[in-house]
This record gives sequence, C-alpha cells and structure tokens, in this order.
Amino acid sequence: MAGKKMAPKGENFFEDVYAVVKLIPKGRVTSYGAIARYLGTRMSARMVGWAMHEAPKGVPAHRVVNSQGLLTGKIHFKTPTTMQRLLEKEGIEVINDRITHFTDLFWDPAKELL
Repeated sequence: MAGKKMAPKGENFFEDVYAVVKLIPKGRVTSYGAIARYLGTRMSARMVGWAMHEAPKGVPAHRVVNSQGLLTGKIHFKTPTTMQRLLEKEGIEVINDRITHFTDLFWDPAKELL
C-alpha cells in the first residue's frame, strides 16, 4: 500500500526489532508477539522482549507490551513507573499495569507495514 513504511528484515534480529518499534505511532502500542510474527519468527516473542530490555536511546520500548496489554516490561525501565508515565504522556490510559482499550490502540506491524 502506498505511503506505508516497511521495517527492514536484515541479518541482526535486535536491529530489525528496533526498526519496527521506531515505526509505532505515538499513542499506539504493539505486542512482543506481533513484532516477532512480523519478522517471521512467531516463536521469538521472548527474544523481542530481550531486545526491548537492551533498546538503545531513541527506541520507544514503552510502546511494546504483552499480548493482553500488560506492562510486563516495566521492570526494565529506570523506575517501575517510567513505562506507564511515558504511555500516559502519549494519551494512553493505564490502570493496574494494563492498557485500557488495548484492542483499539493495538498497532499490528503485519497489517500496518508492507
């Protein structure tokens, strides 16, 4: 589809994950599994999680959550509330470590990217 961005699929899995995460629009979220499926490694959701743990500055890791919208990666941020604070700054409501209206905010790279 015209105008859509595509994340590269190269030799370095972590770099491919970061390329996808950088394309998640502000105010939207995706899951570890959705990124793994897009990259053709549906069984590697945990590896996407490890990539988020190692994410360099400029990669919006706070926009990647588990498949139920839970902030399971929050322990890897500077403080336990950093992930929620960053999401709320983008207008995303979080209650009890879960994104409200998760399905409405979910960004699926397989559908959004060529």
